[in-house]
Amino acid sequence: MFPFDIFKKCDLVTLSEELSRLPFVCGNRDLEDFFHNDAIPYAKERLGKTYCFVNNDKPQTEIVAFFTVSNDSVKTTFIPKSSTNKVQRKVPGQKHLRTYPAVLLGRLGVAESYKGKEFFVGQQIMNYLKSWFIDDDNKTGCRFLVVDAYNRKDVLDFYERNKFKYLYLDEEEERREQFVAEGEERLHTRLMFLDLMHTEIIDYPF
Repeated sequence: MFPFDIFKKCDLVTLSEELSRLPFVCGNRDLEDFFHNDAIPYAKERLGKTYCFVNNDKPQTEIVAFFTVSNDSVKTTFIPKSSTNKVQRKVPGQKHLRTYPAVLLGRLGVAESYKGKEFFVGQQIMNYLKSWFIDDDNKTGCRFLVVDAYNRKDVLDFYERNKFKYLYLDEEEERREQFVAEGEERLHTRLMFLDLMHTEIIDYPF
């Protein structure tokens, strides 16, 4: 059991224009700008749907965290053979597909005041997303969860702990496949994937 249970302390709601105008500071300007300015237009254009955990116990409504999901796929025809082998390794059947259904975790932000080991908000959200898509009542097939993770050690470590794997062998291979010229600064994000058929819910973190 987590010391701060977001499912007892918070309501999970679809982001509204009213909620998007509330204060939200997570220490990442890109995420903050998306939350306040882009999430609602994205939803209106059916490009992604944003949900947020709202703490209603406080005198004023607080945004604890938000995440954005959208439909995606893993296309084996556009990735190196080594990556294709990683994707298909545990998929049964003699005839493998060229495209596998996936969900993209496009954004995940946690308010600075709710970060740290006394909360574990990010881990609880990851557990929820895993459960969401592996549940038998899920209304569509979804084999993989994919994320363009910020290329920072703390972020990459978080996804690695949750059993995400890098789609490309290393950063240089990903740079070549994404047509990023040599000599440019390091990649802003790393593409990672999680096989939802071979994952686990982490009851208590590290």
